[in-house]
Amino acid sequence: MADMLVMIMVSAGALMLSVAAVLTVGRLSRGPTSLDRVVAADVLIAVVIATLALEAIINDHTTTLPVMLVLSLLGFAGSVSIARFVADRDKATRWNVEPPERPVIPSAPRTEAGEGQ
Repeated sequence: MADMLVMIMVSAGALMLSVAAVLTVGRLSRGPTSLDRVVAADVLIAVVIATLALEAIINDHTTTLPVMLVLSLLGFAGSVSIARFVADRDKATRWNVEPPERPVIPSAPRTEAGEGQ
């Protein structure tokens, strides 16, 4: 009975991970910006890690733990480096923006010295 319950749970998890992977690949290929594609790649790495965890549950072993650890570190390092790149790019863009036009304030007509005195 317990084995049947575990298999049902693992099958449900595998189905959800398959749907997540398909949607993520869709976002990866369609993403309007490069930042969307990077986030989708990070999510895809998380889906692969979860799939490896399901495989370890099904086969009842722990040999995939080092692979999961390396993938986690790879995903973290990739996310941090892309975030720093985007922050530097935004900072450079922010400094190269032209200042807005200053409104023209009409001044009073000038009079020459001695006029009106």
